[in-house]
Amino acid sequence: MGDDSQQVKRVPHLPWMRNPVDIDQFEERPLGFLPSLDPRLKEALQKMGLQSLFPVQVAVWQETIGPGAFERDICVNSPTGSGKTLAYALPIVQMLAHRKIRCLRALVVLPTRDLALQVKEVFSAIAPAVGLRVGLAVGQSSIADEISELIERPKLGSCSPFDPEDVYMELQTAVDILVATPGRLMDHINMTKGFSLEHLCYLVVDETDRLLREAYQSWLPNVIQLTQSNDQTGHARSIHVIPGSLTTIRRCGVEKGIKGKVYPRLVKMILSATLTQDPSKISQLDLHHPLLLTSGDKRYKLPRRLESFKLVCRSKLKPLYLVALLQTLGAEKSIVFTSSVESTHRLSTLLKFFGELPFKISEYSRRQCQPVRSKKLKAFREGKTQVLIATDAMTRGMDVEGIRNVINYDMPAFVKTYIHRAGRTARAGQSGRCFTLLRKDEVKRFNKLLEKADNNSCIFHSLPTDSVESLRPLYSSALEKLKEHEQSRTARKSRISFKSVRASKRKIVQKK
Repeated sequence: MGDDSQQVKRVPHLPWMRNPVDIDQFEERPLGFLPSLDPRLKEALQKMGLQSLFPVQVAVWQETIGPGAFERDICVNSPTGSGKTLAYALPIVQMLAHRKIRCLRALVVLPTRDLALQVKEVFSAIAPAVGLRVGLAVGQSSIADEISELIERPKLGSCSPFDPEDVYMELQTAVDILVATPGRLMDHINMTKGFSLEHLCYLVVDETDRLLREAYQSWLPNVIQLTQSNDQTGHARSIHVIPGSLTTIRRCGVEKGIKGKVYPRLVKMILSATLTQDPSKISQLDLHHPLLLTSGDKRYKLPRRLESFKLVCRSKLKPLYLVALLQTLGAEKSIVFTSSVESTHRLSTLLKFFGELPFKISEYSRRQCQPVRSKKLKAFREGKTQVLIATDAMTRGMDVEGIRNVINYDMPAFVKTYIHRAGRTARAGQSGRCFTLLRKDEVKRFNKLLEKADNNSCIFHSLPTDSVESLRPLYSSALEKLKEHEQSRTARKSRISFKSVRASKRKIVQKK
């Protein structure tokens, strides 16, 4: 009875999710055999070091540029590191390659700034090859700087028969493709003159389950409402126009149309390694005859070349086991995941008190400001830091080349978290390993968690006894230093707080 009920729960509520396209049926395809690929894009891809496309990229290409021809909205549920970013970037750039008038036609929304920067790099590697501009709206720079990059005033041609004083100079978007985070996107929608979604053809929602779970200023209903109202209200506006300008194209209705409509349908592409099946959440996207592309028959899928290990240890000795494990891994790039910002900071501080270790450690969490996080990530990418102690802020889509190991210092509470953490390694066809440190009482629960994924081959891993015991003196010393550090920090905070109170009292006395 229990097994049957669990099986029923796994069946998607939405009918269109029950008959997906299996990505695993596709094979890697050399660029030369990809139908209709623009030669300029082929050259750009080769400059990126690519000679072929991964299965998910081939599958999406077939449903967009191939026979599918963007007739349906596309939903992709594919393992992390399988190549989802290029899977949507390439067909969108291909479709926009022959547009002659510059305006915002593709919007890609992501939950974090770091991830948006990474996706923007992918678009920037291929879009300029066909004359397209890519913009970024993430709040890392001032909004004034972003506006100067995103908005421009049209220039009058020398042969214009109109008097410049009588012409309505309309601001317009200076980019064809915009990669944005929800908060900054809403800032531009609400405050930036000339920022418009009325020509939007493609909306990509990357890391969909997270973007649907968190409201982010109601960005999604706002975007959908703006694009729908453009289709419904028409475009007969009483303004002066400049021949050949974007305004003329709006007024005259010569933009690409479908069945007599001035504008084509807004195509949506949603992607995640752990795509939600909740109808109430999916319905927010207002999908048009959606098509699901997924890997295999399991909802949760791990990278093919990932090896999984569990390491059982006593809770009080976890830092000791972690250091011993890292020493056996040598100088390989590794990410260590903890359950909270506080745990990340405490563990990073403790490891620094171990003294001279054969690898360099760095902390990465929301506790740090964006410039600091970017600097830490850059050092990790370049190999200047070998071990990154991170929160789950690092799990979503971040792609750092050469990560060999993922270590779950704290056991993930949900299979989704495990999927996203483990997906930082074994990316793009490479091999990788995921280690999870467990207490004895956590093993059973961890095994049950993995049953929800396609990986039942997580084996026990043991460390040589002498490698652990030899670190005990260093560990004891590090714990003492950490205790002194925390006491000193608490005392410093108390002094600062006391001075603030005294200063406030002085101000009150002076006012009296």
